Amino acid sequence: MTLIDGKKVSADVRAELKTETAAFETQYGKKVGLAVVLVGEDPASQVYVRNKIRGCEEAGIRSFAHYLPANASQSEVEELVSALAADDNVHGILVQLPLPKHLDEEKILACIPTAKDVDGFSAENIGRLAMNEEGTVACTPSGVMELLKRYEIDPRGKKAVVVGRSNIVGRPMALLLLNADATVTVCHSRTADLKAECAQADILVAAIGKPKFITADMVKDGAVVVDVGINRVDGKLVGDVDFEEVSKKASYITPVPGGVGPMTIAMLLKNAVACAKRAVR
Repeated sequence: MTLIDGKKVSADVRAELKTETAAFETQYGKKVGLAVVLVGEDPASQVYVRNKIRGCEEAGIRSFAHYLPANASQSEVEELVSALAADDNVHGILVQLPLPKHLDEEKILACIPTAKDVDGFSAENIGRLAMNEEGTVACTPSGVMELLKRYEIDPRGKKAVVVGRSNIVGRPMALLLLNADATVTVCHSRTADLKAECAQADILVAAIGKPKFITADMVKDGAVVVDVGINRVDGKLVGDVDFEEVSKKASYITPVPGGVGPMTIAMLLKNAVACAKRAVR
């Protein structure tokens, strides 16, 4: 069994990006710019934003951090995002989710131009992914693909099973694997025989949000197992996979923490650099 080290791959990606951002600044006289908008004081969101800003510093990206109070109005948030959309120094915009409940998330995200949608959440970017065209892809699933690439795991011709169908992970994950020539099955809460479906997978991606849901009897010998889940149980972080037992059967497996998690911010930074390069074409 080989442990897929997301921390190492993330560090490698950031080091490569630092070279790219330096070249971009030399050629165009400005830094790659990423704006982050945080509304409210959710502790987890604050941690995520700090990590993203730190990641920008490491990769040579200029960060624009904007903090609004939890009682900020819909118009205040939309006006801020629209102003960032018009700022040529900002190449990517990220609105940290979740937003306070009184805000219309869909309308606020719609203020982000597709060209600056570093999260890859826009309908146009998802459509481009579905059409296998160039665009920005959601960070977590693209991070999974980067891990497979770095560990020379080729999805071509493989049976891939994705457990979970969220717009942020499951659906784009399935499309990325399909675009990489895998035969893809998406499983969810209505799947008739989930165990049988998972047991066929050469590549199994768990993104269902249930701790230790994927057990050893659901995994075939030699499968590549990618655990996207992050769940807190008794004060510890665990994934959607029963790591201890499944690791005995898998050929490759991602740990939690230290697997897919570090890749999400790395791919956000990579998306920002890609948006900046497309902006100056």
